Amino acid sequence: MDERERGPEDLFAGFPEGLAICHAAEAAIAGIGEASMTVTKSQIAFRRSRGFAYVWRPGQYIDSDVPAVLSIALPREIGSARVKEVAHPSATVWMHHIELHGPGDVDAEVLRWLAEAYAGAI
Repeated sequence: MDERERGPEDLFAGFPEGLAICHAAEAAIAGIGEASMTVTKSQIAFRRSRGFAYVWRPGQYIDSDVPAVLSIALPREIGSARVKEVAHPSATVWMHHIELHGPGDVDAEVLRWLAEAYAGAI
């Protein structure tokens, strides 16, 4: 299957909670503004001029019962207990990995972070 034809259902096949979380993130981003969505074998990427949010299933890589991780690219590091890990892949990007256990975890706080990431992805 060509990656352009893949959908969230392919990445989260057999993992309905992860799929529900992905749809919640997708709806939150759509409420912020227009962004493209690309689904690969490993993640779902949301982009404007560049990627700003990614949803993936940690169980593909490690032994984990977390249904989905939302990774948000921000121009600064945020201090929150909700952030499982922060990577600093370039001088101007901090990638925040947030474990999500249900669609309700895509809440107002996460929406603020997504809006900031969206604004910076031009």
